[in-house]
Amino acid sequence: IHYFKIKEYLIVEKIRRNSMENNESCCLAKILKVIDIIQKESGCLDIDEGCDRPFLGNTSGAFFYNTRPITLYIRDGSLFKVTYYVNNVATTSSVFRVEEVDDCCAKLRILSTVVSDDVTVYASTGEYVTINLNCFCVLQCLDDTYVEI
Repeated sequence: IHYFKIKEYLIVEKIRRNSMENNESCCLAKILKVIDIIQKESGCLDIDEGCDRPFLGNTSGAFFYNTRPITLYIRDGSLFKVTYYVNNVATTSSVFRVEEVDDCCAKLRILSTVVSDDVTVYASTGEYVTINLNCFCVLQCLDDTYVEI
């Protein structure tokens, strides 16, 4: 297991514990809000790891990324998936791009995933889902990438 994945997990666990202790029901909203902001505007140079890293890419100078893809897990530990349609064919996805966060609600763009030669490419489906963040307990950030919007 990579150091960054362990640290990301520990950050999520710390937020979860603090949320339970402080009865804050929407700790994921804070992280998603950070992702939303950095996807919309770049320029913060503080270096950190995890979902709330204040820039996209591996370094603060990597301006060719515009998306931090995420997955969410519901309370029973199941991966959250939604159905979307391509040419009237139902397909599922568990990967999203944050579009807006308002209190404990988030509008997420559904991303399709294509893996080719061990490289994962994400594409916008043009479909969205609005979720209540109180229904989720784990947020996983995937590698930053560029998605044609």
